[in-house]
Amino acid sequence: MKRRDFLKNSGLASTALFVPAFLQAGQTGNNGRSRTGKILVVVQFSGGNDGLNTIVPYQNDIYYQNRPSLAIAKEEVLQVSDELGFNPALASLRELYDDGLVSIINSVGYPNPDRSHFRSMDIWHTASNSDEYLSTGWLGRYLDSNCTSCATPYHALEVDDSLSLALKGAEHNGFAMSDPKQLKRTTDNKFLKALAQHQGHHQQDEQVAYLYKTMIDAQSSANYLHEKSKVHRAQADYPTTPFGKDLKQVAELITADTDTKVYYLSLTGFDTHANQKNQQTRLLQQYADGMKALVADLKANGLLQDVLIMTFSEFGRRVKQNASNGTDHGTANNLFLIGGQLKKPGFFNQAPDLKQLDQGDLIYQVDFRKVYASITDQWLDANARQVLMGDFGGLQVV
Repeated sequence: MKRRDFLKNSGLASTALFVPAFLQAGQTGNNGRSRTGKILVVVQFSGGNDGLNTIVPYQNDIYYQNRPSLAIAKEEVLQVSDELGFNPALASLRELYDDGLVSIINSVGYPNPDRSHFRSMDIWHTASNSDEYLSTGWLGRYLDSNCTSCATPYHALEVDDSLSLALKGAEHNGFAMSDPKQLKRTTDNKFLKALAQHQGHHQQDEQVAYLYKTMIDAQSSANYLHEKSKVHRAQADYPTTPFGKDLKQVAELITADTDTKVYYLSLTGFDTHANQKNQQTRLLQQYADGMKALVADLKANGLLQDVLIMTFSEFGRRVKQNASNGTDHGTANNLFLIGGQLKKPGFFNQAPDLKQLDQGDLIYQVDFRKVYASITDQWLDANARQVLMGDFGGLQVV
């Protein structure tokens, strides 16, 4: 690999200091244009969330037989159908469900599942087959396909200090930023500014020129994001956690008409091998309360129809609880869609089949790439076959 390619594909090119090449130096704002098109917000449950204790099959005896101390008691379940209900920690999400703003797709996965956190997450990030290794992510390829002549920056923003593989393309990367104020303080460093002013002396070296360009891009990008972050202050009641802070920042940037089509966030801690109940309860409540606040902000600003929120985890957990009052790595899982333009609110498909298991694991019914294809074609207005490098059909979800 050439040095320039290494730098372009490494974290250096997408952290608070170095940013993607498609962010043009000197770019300021959106040139007076309002944001056009739809916005996708992706929430990643990192660690492998236990889907069966999230959306609970409270009428299924097999569920209770396999989880004598871990199952959610029937009387505690927030029942929303004859078979399924919400974990009680998801009371705020249930309110959105009752308002017709949530669609739940059950048994989402892929053939020949991998139970490694890193490998399974790579598969979800890249939309690859389980035996295929790709260096670009599905949203990165969306940037490549749709943004070759984009005039405005920040088409994909991850609220973090590093960029996920999902947002890395062959030509364009998304942008990672955990805090606009910190980003601006970093790029306002006098030493970095002085270096940027002397870039012309090093143009003969492609690698050095690339680094100088990303440094200038970072300074311009920092100014843009910092200014946008001050335009609007969210009024909804977000959880007082890092995840709640991230969601509030996303709401403020969306409402400020920041020229961003994709936002990406993570909620970590779902690898619940031991003493699962308290840990999962805490995380699910953070998520549900955060979604309620975000939806309230979007509604208040007339933006709910323009935003789709997708929540996934790299895999579910095994049907049977382990000896430590937790669950081990499994396979298929539920996936949430939240928004004002859902074609099928409620449960998109049937509950997981607990009678037909593969060595104690759920068998997937919906390939996750069908969800990606639907979002790419129907929401992001891009060519799903090109972005996903294959024809996976689609679902009537948005």
